[in-house]
Amino acid sequence: MRFPRCLTGLRRAYLVWPILLLLLVGAALTALLPPAEDHGGVDVLGVLSRTRSQKEHPARGPLGDGAEGEPRFTVVIQTYNRTDILLKLLNHYQAVPHLHRIVIVWNNVGTQTPLKLWNSLQPHPVPVIFKEQTSNLMRNRLQPFPEIGTDAVLMLDDDTLVSVPDISFAFSVWKQFSDQIVGFVPRKHVSTPGGVYSYGSFELQNPETSGGDKYSMVLIGAAFFHRRYLQLFQDQPRAVHALVDETQNCDDIAVNFAVALYLREHSVGSVDKASGVFVKPVDLRNLEKDANSGYQGMWHRPEHLLQRSYCLNRLTQIYGFMPLCFSNLVVSQFGFPSYANHKGRA
Repeated sequence: MRFPRCLTGLRRAYLVWPILLLLLVGAALTALLPPAEDHGGVDVLGVLSRTRSQKEHPARGPLGDGAEGEPRFTVVIQTYNRTDILLKLLNHYQAVPHLHRIVIVWNNVGTQTPLKLWNSLQPHPVPVIFKEQTSNLMRNRLQPFPEIGTDAVLMLDDDTLVSVPDISFAFSVWKQFSDQIVGFVPRKHVSTPGGVYSYGSFELQNPETSGGDKYSMVLIGAAFFHRRYLQLFQDQPRAVHALVDETQNCDDIAVNFAVALYLREHSVGSVDKASGVFVKPVDLRNLEKDANSGYQGMWHRPEHLLQRSYCLNRLTQIYGFMPLCFSNLVVSQFGFPSYANHKGRA
């Protein structure tokens, strides 16, 4: 059976117009996508990707500190009596993209560094600098070393191995929140009716409210932050430095206090920013048990948590008030940024 030519043309038109409409919609959606970055052409932050002015980024200097304006970062690792683990970490971090240099803060006073061994096994894709110290102090790692030539600093403990994808993702997050500490280990201060603060870990569920929990600090033992915060720590009151030296603890808490105070002074708007942003890690490992020395970190000391509660209250006395602000933002690689409203532990 034959159809008239007019009906055949009409049927073809019905087929062509939906296809053209789909092409137009696809082009429009493509134009709305955020700019491509490091992850196969899709920005890892999706809806969070945005251009911020210098006013919105008080801590941001020029991020283009690599070749052709490409942002890069410097790793800082303070180490004591864990040379075997350190060499494993140095080999691991050589493969991290955008890494400019590794600075090792050598706290083994009077002990030779493994620099000669390291140099004998060249070439290495990333240069390593050893900064020998005259005393074994916790706050040695917070010096503004001239070898740090990038705005972004990734500070890592000498027993912590962070996967390359986790580091790359966190660096992308930091570029969006460069005025805050962006890291993998959140903690919080807990208020008590008597006005005394207690140091608490980050529980994903708040038993008092049955809602999403919150954090007020991001520890610097596995975190990105702007290099100007190293000088900011040096400029803090002497009582702060004395507290860190007295306890050989709490330098990370003191940095969170300093950053929170800085953001209060420099942020635009009436809402106070938290000192840090929590990035949920996929693969973060503690290698302490692999150390041949058998040296255990200071967090094993029975007084460790008591000292940290003591530091919270002492720092509050030094500054005259509690500057830390709470946040419940969790940035995850598997989806859009979410909030800490899970009922189970992760």
